[in-house]
Amino acid sequence: MTPLSSASDPDLQADLNRAGFYPKIVADVIDEALDGREPGGHLVHLETHFDQHEVHRHITVLVLAEDVLLVTHVDDQQLDEKGKEVMAQISTELVQLSKVATVATSYVYHQPQNYRTGDMVKELTLGIAWAGAQRIDLAPAGCADPNCDADHGYTGTSQQEDLVLRVSAEADGVKAVTAARAFAKAMRRASAPRGAEVRTVLPAPAAEVRGRVGSRFGRNTHQG
Repeated sequence: MTPLSSASDPDLQADLNRAGFYPKIVADVIDEALDGREPGGHLVHLETHFDQHEVHRHITVLVLAEDVLLVTHVDDQQLDEKGKEVMAQISTELVQLSKVATVATSYVYHQPQNYRTGDMVKELTLGIAWAGAQRIDLAPAGCADPNCDADHGYTGTSQQEDLVLRVSAEADGVKAVTAARAFAKAMRRASAPRGAEVRTVLPAPAAEVRGRVGSRFGRNTHQG
């Protein structure tokens, strides 16, 4: 395997080193997952959370490589109170760019009334969907009769939610927002190239799911 620190994409290795979150392990796992593909555009996003006396870190690395998008997640966990025993968990998912249904971006600008072309984006949220994960929110269904105590099954929404990253200039720095914006642009170009054959994709926004969800959730519906 060719290490990522080679001429193939030295900036990716530099960004992993800058994040400082087990860069050597992450680089080797990415290299193995790409399996010889040349890495192109990338985005390294590090999040830090504080929980009482513990610090939890999570890193997401997105890599465009030829015909795929590689999504890598890394978490670590302390196994003892002193933090001498630490475990890192790394997961990867290789997504065919032809399967990417949505590349969504949300921009936040400060003082928009004074906006000038080229002004800094205060916050950017990048969402990518490829039908790899589906979130279903359920709640008991009811009817208009306030005295009815019958089981009406469940109702809820089903929403595609594969990957969402939020980058803030205040928390992550201006360079991080610029990098996320550049990656979003590269992602749009790679997943929906100009002049390519138009692909028909069924809409993925929240769709209402009514009725029963498995017989184990309750008895028969209300019978009048």
